Amino acid sequence: MISKLSEKINSVLPRLQRLYAALLVSGTSVIVTSAIATTMVIGARQAGLLQTQELWAFDQFIQLRGDEGPDPRLLIVAITEEDLQLQKRWPLPDRTLAQLLSKLEQQQPRAIGLDIYRDLPVEPGNQELAKLLQQSDRIITVCKVNDSATNPGIAPPPSVPENRIGFADLLVDSGGILRRSLLFMNPPPVNKPIGENSHFCQNSAADLFSLSLRLALNYLKVEKIQPQLNSSNELKLGSTVFKRLKANSGGYQNVNLAGYQILLNYRSPWNVAQQVTLTEVLTGKVNPSLIKNRVVLIGTTAESIKDGFYTPYSSGQQKDQEMLGVMIHAQAVSQILSAVLDQRPLFWYWSNWGETLWIGLWSLSGGILAWQIRHPLRFGLASGVALGGLLALCFGFFCQGAWIPLVPSVLTFIVTAGSVVTIDRFNKAGYTRAIYVRLKNPLKVNIEIDQSKKERQVAEITRTEYFQDLQKRGKELRTKRTTATPKSNSNASSEVNDTNKSRQEVSESSEIEYYQQMQDKVKNLKNREKKTED
Repeated sequence: MISKLSEKINSVLPRLQRLYAALLVSGTSVIVTSAIATTMVIGARQAGLLQTQELWAFDQFIQLRGDEGPDPRLLIVAITEEDLQLQKRWPLPDRTLAQLLSKLEQQQPRAIGLDIYRDLPVEPGNQELAKLLQQSDRIITVCKVNDSATNPGIAPPPSVPENRIGFADLLVDSGGILRRSLLFMNPPPVNKPIGENSHFCQNSAADLFSLSLRLALNYLKVEKIQPQLNSSNELKLGSTVFKRLKANSGGYQNVNLAGYQILLNYRSPWNVAQQVTLTEVLTGKVNPSLIKNRVVLIGTTAESIKDGFYTPYSSGQQKDQEMLGVMIHAQAVSQILSAVLDQRPLFWYWSNWGETLWIGLWSLSGGILAWQIRHPLRFGLASGVALGGLLALCFGFFCQGAWIPLVPSVLTFIVTAGSVVTIDRFNKAGYTRAIYVRLKNPLKVNIEIDQSKKERQVAEITRTEYFQDLQKRGKELRTKRTTATPKSNSNASSEVNDTNKSRQEVSESSEIEYYQQMQDKVKNLKNREKKTED
């Protein structure tokens, strides 16, 4: 019983060893392949090779979110093409702008943003407009910061206090899409001394606020919320901290970080705020409740005046793919007010280690699926479900303000899964056994005897004279045993002969036993050879 059990264990043990080696090789290949794929994708990402794809994914998520509708704290006074036809000129005269601003101030808005450059007088009415801009504490005028040492920018209206000037500059990514918002900045230095022809927005020592931030601060002043800087020198309004965009935040890699930048969290593709026209305000056709306690932005929407920008919504629209500048400023104002007063989430990002761990996790998931599911159809369905879950998770995080890696995760999942499938095919072609043999020595697993060596050993044993003599004697003994007749025990006189015969039989029996042992050894050696081949 024990011998049979031992034989079964000996027969199963080689199979268990081969299974252990296969699992060891497969599991190691999944981990190694996943690590290599993750390292390659992270390296490509840090080199900026995936930035275009990740920004495209960002745009798609922006489009997939629902339209939040107009912000009830904002109003846009649009200067339309029809308004220009009625006024019969552009730029509008200073008197027309003075009349517009006076009518709006009468309705007590919290802030008025004039998104029209007024560095030069446009008569008639320049004195009226200049006096109104100097005296009003609600009106925020705009300038353009000098882009470089050779571009002087555009000055604000003369004699306007610095705390009521905001720059109108916007940040555009490569490809022409506007995804970032500037809150404040220091202008780059000019290559000439500051003199009579210089203006406030050329002063590199000044902290310039954007138009949207100036308007939001005027609105929040009534709520008794003042801007502060936390210990990390980040802008804090109330309990809301506006995290500064870093060089590698989200899908960005090595982005230009001039100024204090945040990602622009768009509210709506078309309807960020309620609109009225210039003519409606001048003729008194606007309900005063639309103006009181609101932020009012004045800007042009006329087609003849090009002031449009591409946004994340652009690729999803058949026409009107550009969003007008006054609308983008309204988006930025709404973002600040909604984050501070409504706790609407701002965009945030994981650290580099967090993103690497996330990407590596999906890489390992792809490798495990490819290792465990060998059937092509089931593997394809499982991969589709996994990638669908990844997309749902990333979009769910995005709706809460988190921009986490989607494209790198998908890429590592596919690369790792494809590599594991390829390795598995190599294994089926015989490469697993070769790897197994190489792994056995470090793991101290019994080394199998080479096939040719076994054959030589068997041949050497069977060719020896001793072995052949044993075979000859065995045949003779078997012949004697079949032909010999039993002797009678009744003959008392033949005791001496019987004793001699008994001694002879014992000797012959010992030889047979020894011969049988040698044959058993040869059979066992051949059986081991056969089992190894199986």
